[in-house]
Order: sequence, then C-alpha cells, then structure tokens
Amino acid sequence: MNRQIILKSRPTGMPAVTNFELAETHMPSPEEGELLVKSLYISVDPYMRSRMSDAKSYVPSFEVGKPMDGGVVAEVIESNHPDFVVGDAVLGHLQWKVIQTINAQHVTKLDKAVQLSYYLGILGMPGLTAYFGMNEIGKPVAGETVVVSGAAGAVGMVVCQIAKLKGCRVVGIAGSDDKTAYLKDVLKVDEVINYRTEKDMKAAIERTCPDGVDVYYDNVGGAISDAVFSNINKFARIILCGQISLYNSTEVPVGPRPQPLMVKKSALMQGFIVSNYSARFGEGIHQLAQWLGDGKLAYQETIVDGFEKLPETFIGLFHGKNTGKFLVKM
Repeated sequence: MNRQIILKSRPTGMPAVTNFELAETHMPSPEEGELLVKSLYISVDPYMRSRMSDAKSYVPSFEVGKPMDGGVVAEVIESNHPDFVVGDAVLGHLQWKVIQTINAQHVTKLDKAVQLSYYLGILGMPGLTAYFGMNEIGKPVAGETVVVSGAAGAVGMVVCQIAKLKGCRVVGIAGSDDKTAYLKDVLKVDEVINYRTEKDMKAAIERTCPDGVDVYYDNVGGAISDAVFSNINKFARIILCGQISLYNSTEVPVGPRPQPLMVKKSALMQGFIVSNYSARFGEGIHQLAQWLGDGKLAYQETIVDGFEKLPETFIGLFHGKNTGKFLVKM
C-alpha cells in the first residue's frame, strides 16, 4: 500500500507527533496529462505551523483528516505527458505521500546534474527568500552593519553570505556553539551571538555592533528582535521574514512598541512573502546558481531519512534541530 501523513488534529501551542497520523492510502494511476511520482525529498518549513491552525492567512489552512503538503522533489515513475519520461526529477507543491499523481503543468522538470535537494533550499524558496528580502528591502551598502537572526537556518545562512558579497559587516545570531562556529569558520561572518547562552541580548548587540545596526534581517522575532531594534541606526532597514519564536504562542505576545523608535530613526520596517517576487524567480535562481557555481556560496543541509520521520522533523524546526535546510529523504 501507499503511505501518507495526515493532519489528525490542530495543535494548541507547540505541535506534537500526536497531531499527525501515518496512514495507508490507495496506489493511484495517472490520467491523461498527469504524472505518477515518487517523493525523493520533502521540505519542512516554519510557515507550515500557521497552516495547521484555522486562522485566516496568506495561504489556506491544512484540513484536518487530509494530507499535509509542501515543497517536494520527486521522481517520475509513470508519465502520461509527452514532455516527461520515467526517471525525470520534478519539483512541485505536493502532498505528504510516498506516491501520488500530479498534473504535469504543476511541476518543474529539474536538472539532475545539480544536487536535487538544493531545489528545496538554496535554489528554492529559502534561497529566493534570502535573495529578494535582502536586495529589495534591505538594500545593503558596502561598509554597513547587517544583523541576521536565525542566521544558521535555510534562509539566514544565505542572507549572511549575500551581505558579505555586498561588502557588509555581518553579525549572525544562532542558538548553539556548533551553529555559531559554522557561521564564523565557514560563512566568515564577522561576529556571532549564541542567544541561548547570552544573558543580555541588548548588550550583546551593542558589543558586536559598535557602530549600530543598518540592516536587520528578522527570521525570529520576540526578545531577540527587541534587542536589535534598540540599536538601529538612522535610516535602518528591518526586513520581517519570519517570527518563529512566536508561532506557537497561545496568547497574543506583548512587547516593546517599536513605532516611536522607527519615527526617531527614520527607519523602514517591511514584511514580505517570497511569492511577492514570483515574476522574478528566474532572475533570483540564476544569480544564486551562479554564485554557487563560482564557489561564492556555501550551503549546509540537515537531512533525516525516512518518510515516517516527517512529523518529528517538522517539530524539530521549533527546537533548532537543523543547521541550514531541514529535509526528509525517502
């Protein structure tokens, strides 16, 4: 039998494995214009947490009793479309199933000469999120100080390197000594902060950013962002990409109100989702691939083996279990 992972119940606070169910399902057959595909790599992403709730958002909620879905790299095992043959690798927004059918128009054929998992990471949504958020909102200028929270994550590590390529001084914030060592030794960021061991984040930002903060790429939110806000320079740009520290809150978070500071500093704070730039994805992929091919970008992945590990891997995102892109491999 085929296998799938469904949303069994909506979580309150932190998701648990009991909110998911591994179930058997039928083995499908492709109709005209469809492909039968087998999952190779399945992405887990923080935005999926909001989809587990029934609150209105920019993407529809997952339905209880139905399969989860997200970014998947798959292999064609049967084709009813002339543009695809058995063995092709494809990228699509697919369900959490081992095998499924998909309309051929809804997937992209991949170059198998490239590491296939990269299409879910540095050459996929995380890489594009870093590229457009940093360049279009952050607009980094050589010599400026850029702070990145969640710096060892799939988006953050690309942001750090783009900022370095632009000639900026980069401060990366992460949650373990192994992650900060990776940022410092491999990605060559200028300063690192381990927020789990730092007793005073505001003082840590002041220490590592003696000339203030010009650009802040915010993947985390919460107390870390409060500390950064207090150290921004005039005309600072704050990029709101994610707020993972708040996704499992059961109450409305209360914190400092940054608006007076934004006025005082003539600062820009802008949220975005990567699909805002969908018309320019080709540009972003081309540039990221060029940097990658030229050895100007390093990248790391955390890959877990086994379809049944999807729920615990997803939950691991909120405990910082990954460095770089978090994926499940079939």
